Amino acid sequence: MDSLNRMALELADEALEFAEELDIGAFELDNGATVLDFGVDHLGGLEAGLLLAELQTAGLATVQTRVEDVAGATFPHVELACDRPGVALLGAQKAGWELSVDDYEGLGSGPARALVAREAEYRELDYADAFEFAVLALEGEELPTAAAADQVADLAEVDAESVFLPAYRTASLAGSVTAAARAAELAVFRLFELGYDPLDVVSASGVAPVAPVAGDEQTAMARTNDALAYGGRVHLTVAEEFDQFDAIPSTAAEEYGAPFADVFADADWDASEVGADVFGPAQVTVNVVGGDTYTLGDTHEDLLAEGFDIA
Repeated sequence: MDSLNRMALELADEALEFAEELDIGAFELDNGATVLDFGVDHLGGLEAGLLLAELQTAGLATVQTRVEDVAGATFPHVELACDRPGVALLGAQKAGWELSVDDYEGLGSGPARALVAREAEYRELDYADAFEFAVLALEGEELPTAAAADQVADLAEVDAESVFLPAYRTASLAGSVTAAARAAELAVFRLFELGYDPLDVVSASGVAPVAPVAGDEQTAMARTNDALAYGGRVHLTVAEEFDQFDAIPSTAAEEYGAPFADVFADADWDASEVGADVFGPAQVTVNVVGGDTYTLGDTHEDLLAEGFDIA
């Protein structure tokens, strides 16, 4: 297939062309790397968030919004559909690159990960990218630095001036939008963790509410996870049966039933200390080609209302 980073670069160019209309920032660092500010110093918006989510999947997913209710309140929801979920969601969209350089920290997602291809997913997907540009979306409280871009360039084996870094805070509209776009990715990744071959996932579709933009990163971290674990719904078409489909949704987790503000507080706000099974969508429907269809889990609007602070 075509290079994930080449396809993402086209979307980065689109963001540069329409930066003013999208209310995003764009500038070059001293080493020539390009930073796209989707939600750190710039406000961004729904359209900016949708473009960022599309960029994170290297353009292999259709991402759009629709309006639905959450506990009687009107909320935008993000819907994502993808026919190459293994490569698009695990190989690109997944946030799997923890970048820490000097005084900068960010969580990286997007196709630059496939240029490094050290994560276990790439072995199962039998995929590694090769391209002269690298596109890595960074979720963090600050804009990325030249040192951070140098590290990306070094690991991705590209020149620093060929690095594009879309950046956003969790507590931004882009942060809420891109989080909501991860419902399907969570389901596919959960299957992968359980031992299912990601290449046997034929298609994936997901929808989740856009969490209210929080005033701080911890609240945003809690709300965006509430949106997925208690409001996210996913449909998967898969090629093979599996005896652990019921472990995909968040309802299978021991921590299920508490707002993520409490879940993370109990773990001192260290997500790595929280059980992996809690990071699943609320409800999952699995259609096995030529076989059965399973409906698992359920949404929980009361917990959403509590986590979203709906009055």
